[in-house]
Amino acid sequence: MIELLHSKSGITKFQILIEVAAHQPNVRQKEIAEKIGVTPQAVSEYIKELVAEGLIYSEGRVRYRITKQGVEWVLENAADMKRYARYVMSDIISHVSTWTAIAREDLGEGKEVYLKMESGLLYVSTTDVTNATGTTISAAKQGEDVGVTDLMGLIDLENASITVCRIPRVERGGSRNVDVERLRALAKSKAYIATIGVESLIALRRIDMEPHVMFGAKESVIEAAYHGLSSLVLAIDEEVPTILSRLETENLEYELVDLSIQ
Repeated sequence: MIELLHSKSGITKFQILIEVAAHQPNVRQKEIAEKIGVTPQAVSEYIKELVAEGLIYSEGRVRYRITKQGVEWVLENAADMKRYARYVMSDIISHVSTWTAIAREDLGEGKEVYLKMESGLLYVSTTDVTNATGTTISAAKQGEDVGVTDLMGLIDLENASITVCRIPRVERGGSRNVDVERLRALAKSKAYIATIGVESLIALRRIDMEPHVMFGAKESVIEAAYHGLSSLVLAIDEEVPTILSRLETENLEYELVDLSIQ
């Protein structure tokens, strides 16, 4: 679960920072209090904390500005909430009454279970305690799909990391000009691998691996990230700017690695 949602104070600080950024430098604490539903005294105390934490700074009485650190904090948490909201909208709201999960063990109908996301898939168990619970709508054997209703709590999602590897076009040597040992090490660290371009596919085959996806790789990697699945993307030269732009649009963190042999 995203860290911000663990406490009401975290959510309130986030709201106050947004209001400071929107109205700086003249910050009216009373107006902020009315807008977010707390007392002016509470806003005053939160602002003192935000100043002490270096997220905003004071230019004098009722004059505040958000700091670079504050902007980064807001963006980081906004990105987390966007990812979580997308997960909720696509995988939860569309199936309000029942979720589909995989049974970790033999389960009976009406059994209270815990829900856990692993490798992009939802699992249920009676023994693996998590923050999210539900009730099975039918019996299921271990490994079978099972419907779960009466959901309570939030499902913890892993923070997905994405590594984009630049693969040289065939004119620059293609797969023959790839550092295969470095590729092998990177591939071992990711649960999901996508390739864009024939050179990328052949480079992966040089370490005796096949991609999980080739076509529609950009969107697939983004969907995987929203399910907490970390990815390795092998992309030929001219495709790298496109995939990076797409990841930035979704506020997803990534690292870029050039696998060309220098």
